[in-house]
Amino acid sequence: MASEQRHTDTAQPADASSAAAEIPPTGLARWKRLGPGIVVAATGVGAGDLVATLIAGARFGYALLWAAVIGCIIKIALAEATGRYHLATGSTMLQGWRSLGRWTSWYFGIYILIWGFVYGGTAMSATALPLAAMFPDVLPFWTWGVLCGLSGALFVLFNRYAVFEAMMKLLIGVMFVIVVGLAILVAPNLGAALTGLAPTLPDGSAIYTLGLIGGVGGTITLAAYGYWVNAKGWRSPAWIPMMRFDNRVAYIATGVFVIAMLIVGAELLYTAQIALSGGDRGLLDLGAVLEARFGRTVATLFLIGFAATTFSSLLGVWQGVSLLFADFVRSIRAERAGEAALHDPAIIATLDRTPAFRFYVLWLTFPPMLLLLLGQPFALIIAYGAFGAFFMPFLALTLMWLLNSKLVPAEWRSGWWSNLMLASASLLFAVLCIDQIRSLL
Repeated sequence: MASEQRHTDTAQPADASSAAAEIPPTGLARWKRLGPGIVVAATGVGAGDLVATLIAGARFGYALLWAAVIGCIIKIALAEATGRYHLATGSTMLQGWRSLGRWTSWYFGIYILIWGFVYGGTAMSATALPLAAMFPDVLPFWTWGVLCGLSGALFVLFNRYAVFEAMMKLLIGVMFVIVVGLAILVAPNLGAALTGLAPTLPDGSAIYTLGLIGGVGGTITLAAYGYWVNAKGWRSPAWIPMMRFDNRVAYIATGVFVIAMLIVGAELLYTAQIALSGGDRGLLDLGAVLEARFGRTVATLFLIGFAATTFSSLLGVWQGVSLLFADFVRSIRAERAGEAALHDPAIIATLDRTPAFRFYVLWLTFPPMLLLLLGQPFALIIAYGAFGAFFMPFLALTLMWLLNSKLVPAEWRSGWWSNLMLASASLLFAVLCIDQIRSLL
């Protein structure tokens, strides 16, 4: 491990700007280097999170505002733990999981293939919804979905991280400005909003509360954060303070975004007792409400923000989870050849040029198109829901295990606060997992 660590700390970044990237910035200069945190946060906030937050606001007003804040704190802790493990050890999450035993490889390998197949169809469908609503007579719904999937695949396959990050910043900027602007437009009751910061549980709100805490920005893509940190050129423990700043800024912005959605739900839907449809189509219901109250222009702007939200999630998964799969294949091949999978950051930075990366991008794109044509078979959705619910407890528990092990230098192991947050996340996601399975059965 010591030899691998020395190799990692002296390896040069693959990009041409490595010389400037070797010295971590401080002070105001850090703002110019923000990126991976924005990418992971933008990927994690999807249409499902928006609908869950809207419904929470529509049913309980501001009473669950505190839950959204706690959710952001927990996701900050999870993403920070992932980035810290990468930077402190020079290892990837896949290598960390493999150090815990072969069972993690079986679990992850099966999970990522099933999850990718169904998520691909879900992401294309969610991105097609606002486009079909804005241009109802141009193309059939399934065609919009296919075009979204192909656009995401082509963009990811033919662009490196820097261009990908720039696109994600643009998309999250669009969705942030539109949603926060919408929250201002509906004229929030600041007094009522402040009372929502005091933890309360209205009748029937327990599962909504847990879902709101657990759904603020990120699932499997949290595990990709370290890969994006590496692609940015942050490749030693010296970059941990910068990573933490990047992560906090991104998730605070995410928190503002989610709170803005809750304000819209509370002011626009709760007071008028308007109910939304379940799933992504609830956002189309909101678009109709906005058009009735504020006119077509506001409704169209909201649909643009909706499209930016869903397409940023699609791009983030197409790129980030494909990196996870490529590293998984790399580790398996190294083990079969009787070699150690070197924790060389320059090698990790080229994972997006490997056949395994391209395979998984295509796996996310083409097989799931069948779900668009067949209307997403109910049995497959049930299987995805039951199996997919297991990942976040797995991530939180394994991060807590790894970051308290001897694999991590003593100065970068988890302290009491990080352990408390990771333990809370493990318990939270375990409860949500059990509830998901119970509801499906």
